[in-house]
Amino acid sequence: MPPRIGTHVSSAGGVHLAAERAHELGCSTMQVFTASPRQWKASAPQPEAIAELKRLRRSYKIQPLVVHASYLINLAGGPFRARSISALRGELERAAAIGAEYLVLHPGSGELRACVEALGEACADFQWNGLQLLIENTAGGGNHLGGDFAAVAAILDACRDLKLGACIDTCHAWAAGYDLATDQGFTAALRELDQTIGLRRVPVFHANDAKSGRGSHLDRHAHIGAGHLGTATFARLLRDRRLRTKAFIVETPPDGQPRDLATLLRLAQ
Repeated sequence: MPPRIGTHVSSAGGVHLAAERAHELGCSTMQVFTASPRQWKASAPQPEAIAELKRLRRSYKIQPLVVHASYLINLAGGPFRARSISALRGELERAAAIGAEYLVLHPGSGELRACVEALGEACADFQWNGLQLLIENTAGGGNHLGGDFAAVAAILDACRDLKLGACIDTCHAWAAGYDLATDQGFTAALRELDQTIGLRRVPVFHANDAKSGRGSHLDRHAHIGAGHLGTATFARLLRDRRLRTKAFIVETPPDGQPRDLATLLRLAQ
């Protein structure tokens, strides 16, 4: 079975329109925001839009549906901790309401213990209904959590009573220091990923090339093949037998999405 490849699509005008946009781009999976990622205020999607989204997903065979949480959320500390907990709860409720399989969350900057405690508060008594919360690896640096695979695994292992998994971003991994651009480095990174997080706990990859150098700790996405990772990295990723059941989401600027998707589809062959 070929891997499922898609992109982050706009949900402007209603979440159901995101499915139409994804289908027009040839996506077999997709990612959306359910609210502005840079505002605390959020409204629940309209029931009619949710029903149409679910119908279109069945018709277009878009699977899975991934939601990305707000960039403002920081569960690990800082003055907005309480607000972040409330915002994550809202993200969980909206993602479950639209029938998403996954919600991706950046772990934040601060202390691991604070992040774990906040996750417990936000998820308390939540009815998952098929949803899983995925902790995304980060570019690292400073007090940012999740800069290496073991750090992501530490969050998952501390929250075993929650329905958690991981999302691995190729640009973030490169910026954190993983050499994904060579055969040897890629093999070593996948081995470390399996030994720490475990491949079974990684249902989604963010397939992004990187503008900045390895170990730079700079999160700068580039179009596929236009950055330091190059097309060979994504060919390795998409052709690895252990990853054939995963979903691969592109998070590059909209003007280059059709080209990036076409490139990934070609590399997966």
